[in-house]
Order: sequence, then C-alpha cells, then structure tokens
Amino acid sequence: MAESGIDPRCVHVEAIKKGINPSSRENRVFFNNLITVYANSNLHSSALQLFHSIPRPNTVTWTSIITAFSNSPIAVGLFISMLRHPRRTLPNARTFATLLKTCASLPNHSLGPQLHSLSFKLCLHHSPFVASAFISVYSKSGNWNAACKVFDEMPDRDEVCFAAIINGLAQNKRPIESLHYFIKMKRQSIPSTFHSISSVLCAISRAAMLELCMAIHAHAVITGLDLDIYVATALIDGYGKCGLVEEARKLFNEFEIGSNLALWNAMMAAYALQGSKENVIELFNSMEKRGVRPDEYTFLAILTAFYNAGMAIETEMWLNKMKLDYKLNPWIEHYTCLIGAMGRSGRLEEAKNVASTMPYEPDAAVYRVLLSSCANNGNADSAWSLAEKLWEIEPNDDSAYVILSNVYAGASMWEEVKKVWKMMRERGVRKEVAGSWIEVRGQNHVFFAGDKRHYRNEEIRVKVKELMVDIEKLGYVANLDEILHEVEEKEKREFLWWHGEKLAVAFGLLEGVVPRGKPLRILKNLRMCRDCHEAFKYIGVVAQREIIVRDVHRYHRFLNGRCSCGDSW
Repeated sequence: MAESGIDPRCVHVEAIKKGINPSSRENRVFFNNLITVYANSNLHSSALQLFHSIPRPNTVTWTSIITAFSNSPIAVGLFISMLRHPRRTLPNARTFATLLKTCASLPNHSLGPQLHSLSFKLCLHHSPFVASAFISVYSKSGNWNAACKVFDEMPDRDEVCFAAIINGLAQNKRPIESLHYFIKMKRQSIPSTFHSISSVLCAISRAAMLELCMAIHAHAVITGLDLDIYVATALIDGYGKCGLVEEARKLFNEFEIGSNLALWNAMMAAYALQGSKENVIELFNSMEKRGVRPDEYTFLAILTAFYNAGMAIETEMWLNKMKLDYKLNPWIEHYTCLIGAMGRSGRLEEAKNVASTMPYEPDAAVYRVLLSSCANNGNADSAWSLAEKLWEIEPNDDSAYVILSNVYAGASMWEEVKKVWKMMRERGVRKEVAGSWIEVRGQNHVFFAGDKRHYRNEEIRVKVKELMVDIEKLGYVANLDEILHEVEEKEKREFLWWHGEKLAVAFGLLEGVVPRGKPLRILKNLRMCRDCHEAFKYIGVVAQREIIVRDVHRYHRFLNGRCSCGDSW
C-alpha cells in the first residue's frame, strides 16, 4: 500500500466492498498496516477513526496508532488508554521506543522515569532498542548521569546504543565522557556509524581538541564515513571550533555541497567565530548564486560575525534584511547579537530599547550582554538594575556578580565592590574558576591563576619571567585595571604574571612540548582578560609563534603583533 502511492482511503473503500472486516483476527495485519499508511499520508483523523473501529486491538494495533501520533502529546493519552483497556494489552519494545520519542519532545520530562519503571516490571529495560531510547530521553532532559547508568547496565550493546550515549553526552557538554565511550566502542570492535562519528566530533570540538578531531577525521576516512553529509558537516564544524578554519574551508571546497544548507551554515559559523565577516558574506553570496535559500542559522552566523567584529550598523542592517527581504522571523539569539553589537559601540540606551521592544521577553543572555556593555563602557549607573534583572532569571549566575564588581572596580567604587562580593557569599553563589588549557599529544594540560601543580612548574615560572622581561623591552605595559583589588602596584603586576593563559603559553614554549613552527592553541572557559590579550601580541613576536586562543566568546589569532579580533571582544 505504502509503495503504490494510492490514496489509503481508496484502499479502505475497496476493503469494505470486499467485506474485509476489522473485527476479524485474520484481517488484523491489514488494518494495522492501513493505520500506518493513513498516518504516513497525514490523514491522522482517519487513522484514529479506523483504530476505534477495531473491536479487539492487539499490541501491534496500539503501537501503530501511538506511532501515528508520536509527534504529539496525544500519543501519551493513547498509551494510557492502552494500559486501561479491558483486554489489558501490554506494550512491547517498539511501543516503548515510539513513546519515548514523544517524551523527548515534551517540555515536561517526568514521564520518562515512570516509563523506565514500567519497563523494569515488563522485563523490557535490557532491550537495546528500549535502552537506547531511554538514553536519548534522559540526555535530552539533561540527566546525563541517568543516561550513563542505563547504558552501563545493558548486558548487550550494539552500535546504536553506543551512538545514543556518545550523542547524549555531547549534547550535555560532556566531551571527555563522550570520547571515553567512543574509545570503549572501538576497543570492543563495534563498528562506527555516521551517528557515532558526528556525535564524537561535536563533543571534542566543544573542547577544541584539535589533535583528537584530526584523529577522528582519519578514522572517518578509513571507514569511508567521511563522505557522509552528517560527518562532513561535523568535521567542518569541528575544525572551525578548533580554530583551523583553513582546514574547514578545504573540506568544504572538496565536498559536493550542492544545495545542502547545513554545510553552508557550518562553514559560515566557523568564519563567524573568528569574526571574519568578509568570508561569511562571500559564502552567503555564493550560496545565493547557487539558488540555496538561507535560513535562520545562516543569518545567525552573519550577525555573529558582525557582532564579533563590533559593527553595530551592519548587524542592524542584516537583521532588517532577514526580516524584510527573506521574510524570516528572527529568534532571540539574533536580537542578542544586535544588542551586543550596539552595547560594544557605546549605544547602550539603544541596546536597552531593542531589548525592551523585541518580540521576546529578554532572557539571561540578553541581560548578560547588556551588563557586559556597562563594563566595557564604564557605565556604573545602569549596571545595578541590569544585574537585578539577570538575578531574577538566574539567581545563582556568578557572571552577574563578577561583571557588576568589574564595573564598580573600574570606577574605583571599592565599597560597592565589597558589597557585591559580600552579597555573593551570603547567597552561596560560587564564582566559576578561570581555567586555561593547552592540548599536547591528545592530552589537556589545565592551568589556573597562580597554579603551581604542574609537574614542570619550575620551568614554566622561569619561562613566564623570561617572557615578561622580553616583552617589556618591546613596549608592553601591564594593564593594572584588570586587578580588581585595592593592592599596591607591584602586587598587581605579580598577579597579572601568573594568569592561567600565560602559564599555558609558557608551558607550550618549553622544550619538547609544542614543536617549533607549530601554533600554540589555548582554550579558556571565560573571557580573555585585556592584559593577557595585550601581552600575547608581544609574546607572539618574541617567541616567533602564532598563538590561537578560544575564549568563551570567540577566537583570537595573534600573529605579527596583532590580533584577528581587532581588539573587540
């Protein structure tokens, strides 16, 4: 029926004419299939009407109608009706897997654990089919510990199960754990799939683990999966997030991209992260010439590029172009780019006006961007009210306290700084520790401010002192405003020397760490401080190295005494 392309209503009419009755058990298979065909033809009401005409629905019948409404909460109601039916029909593995797909799309994930409990009672929890579905549900609800527990308790695991846990951990920003399960899969000689490879690439790209990204790329080539569109998109995204945008572009140019919008968007997003607005627009124009219509993600890449370049007028122009020329409704993320670009340009009042008039209620990201704009422009007057609005949404957001204290410290309002830190302590909010790490031979070496734990600590400290002396000779002047404490100038200088990113760079420059001629790649979990940013321009010259830093906002590429961000971040 499905392959014939005939209207299922015609098939149904012919069945009625021939006296094929849904009450007969011999005809059950036919009508179960007809429910599915009705659903696939987008005739859901007819599917439901047919279902109700079957007097003794079995498990397959119930599963067929639940599958028909799997994209709707109606599926949950049908499942409850199934359990309450006088015939006490019990669900099978297929029923659970279908219903769990519905659960994953619902805003309330409380049904997942209840279904998990039922699967135990029916001895279906060990089925790879069912367990993989539970892993996906728990992962989408953010309960990655439960997802791992389900996986670890499975007696038999196949490539689908591994792909589910690898993808689930990647979604929950657990790159190391995701990589761990991928390695475990290979050690058990379980074949990779495009799902597992694209998922592990997503995971390691978040941590900017370039060497591992290249290793996974090699594995994809060996297995022939590098030609898969999902893997190719993940590779472009991975190289872009690892800062190797030239390699991403090489892959993009080699692939038969055609009209695949995901590939175009991935490449544009890679350039946007670097603030390379010219390349983003060049790609956009090429895309249009090929007849590929842009979507919301395309414009998000464009707006991000101009936002990272600190160009408010262009950001506003492209947002209007999106709405008027392409009839696309901007998301709150698009408006956040405009608000941030305006704030960076000193147009704080206009940015606040956009936030209050856009068709969305401002979220934490919007207020965080506005608060950061206050810090960049030294606007202490507006900072407190914006911080309060941010606390209303996320009361435990440490960034609000940190940015607010930075604003007051920049204005030398030390009593206000103390007040903010006291409030933070009283509310039990902990500041996220600034960390920087460098990948060497597939291993991450992490450094915090003043860190002395590394096994080559003495050499690192000698190298830092050596670098600071050398760059001061070239004209480097410490940015003492970065130290937000009332201490002597000498102490401030010493604080700046031992920032985590400086320790990471010093380690990378030690003998036998990063080969000569190879760029130093640093990853930072917070925004790069202005003093380290200025110092790295000089360190790159002294060490004759390219230094690439990815902070929480964007990439910084230090080469020949300049940074690719144009000192705007």
